[in-house]
Amino acid sequence: MATDHIRYDVLARDALRGVLRRVLTDAATHGLPGEHHFFITFLSEADSVKLSPRLLAQYPEEMTIILQHQFWDLVVSEDRFEVGLSFGGIPERLVVPFSAIKSFFDPSVQFGLQFEPAEGGLEAPEKDLPAAAAPAPSSALAVPAPEPAEEPAAEEPAKPSEGAEVVRLDRFRKK
Repeated sequence: MATDHIRYDVLARDALRGVLRRVLTDAATHGLPGEHHFFITFLSEADSVKLSPRLLAQYPEEMTIILQHQFWDLVVSEDRFEVGLSFGGIPERLVVPFSAIKSFFDPSVQFGLQFEPAEGGLEAPEKDLPAAAAPAPSSALAVPAPEPAEEPAAEEPAKPSEGAEVVRLDRFRKK
């Protein structure tokens, strides 16, 4: 097979992260329109992720947050987003680089994206995740992310329908 010197996989991944950046930037500027809300799963120990020691102990590998009704100070930059959320009544500030994000899902329109870890970044852990997490307020729900072998539908509240599809970049890679 020919060598991909252009690295289309990296270009596509970065373009899709640009979609996520744009959506979060619009939410930071105008709020969430209609019924839109976001499930964002990221690697907890990836470079430049900032979580409190309490949250890191609770979610040592992956964490899924939901941006819906009550979040504050959403700030989006070229390489990361920052947001204030409340977990169990305790306010927290999270900093998440886009390179640490594994998946994004907006269940209101059944749209999702799934990302491979960035080159040079922390790879997805292989061991099992905790069985359950303590429920958090509706403003910020941290839920255990699925094991790496599962499809994102396992964490989504509803199955995609009407032509919506989660895009997996590895579908386009040569095996």
